[in-house]
Amino acid sequence: MGTLSYYFNDYMDGLVYFEHWKEYMLELLSWEALRFHDQYIITVGIYYVIRYFQGIQRQEKEKSLLAIKNKEMQISLLKSQINPHFLFNTLNSISTLVNTSKEQARKVITNLSDIFRYALDAHSEEMVKLSDEIEFIENYLKIQQVRFGDRLRFEKDIDITCLNIEIPPMILQPLIENSVKYGIGPKEDGGTISLLVRRSGKVIMFEVRDDGLGSKAKKVMDGSSSGIGMANTDLRLKSYFGPQSGLRVVATENGYSVRFFVEEKMVVTKEEKLEAKSI
Repeated sequence: MGTLSYYFNDYMDGLVYFEHWKEYMLELLSWEALRFHDQYIITVGIYYVIRYFQGIQRQEKEKSLLAIKNKEMQISLLKSQINPHFLFNTLNSISTLVNTSKEQARKVITNLSDIFRYALDAHSEEMVKLSDEIEFIENYLKIQQVRFGDRLRFEKDIDITCLNIEIPPMILQPLIENSVKYGIGPKEDGGTISLLVRRSGKVIMFEVRDDGLGSKAKKVMDGSSSGIGMANTDLRLKSYFGPQSGLRVVATENGYSVRFFVEEKMVVTKEEKLEAKSI
């Protein structure tokens, strides 16, 4: 840049010798010249500093967006893997009831229809009301009670202030299914499955327990015929609420229990969502 400046300022005026160029360049390196050019140097430095931090911010934003997309894909995958596996047994039960009790068969078909309608709706919803999840669980257990009769009993103890809290859809079903399949089902005289929901401030405790075989069960308790139910439930809870919300499992000779804790998330209606988007 100094040589270019020399060319336009001195060379074009006839100062074409090396000594002229040398003299001009030495003047540029003097303190007075540096002070004259320091504004330019500072401006260039600030420009590159700004570009540097803009690059860092862009990289962090890209990483955040990628993490969010990855989490959404993971949650979608985990949800899609959790489906009611009892369809085959239910269809067999309906086939039997058609010949013995058509009214009972119609009720089972209605329950099954409600279950799959909920499952399809839940696939597009990130969160649902606890009251809706409980209704889904009750429909599921009504179908199971057709198979097991009086051997399968269900009790619930729900804090009414928790009915409108939001939880991931179908998050309780693998826990209930686990108790039916490995705790109550293989036990000769059956047993009782209990669902408890308790509040402590904004923290909600969920517990599913049974008085079935517990630690005496012959097969590992996984909550799914595909072997991924309990593990996926644990991953889904951690994805939504953090690592502190993972499953806490206890198996004894007197039965089996699993707990998890979540922080309350208030329900936002579809109308409120639309209103928020329009603002």
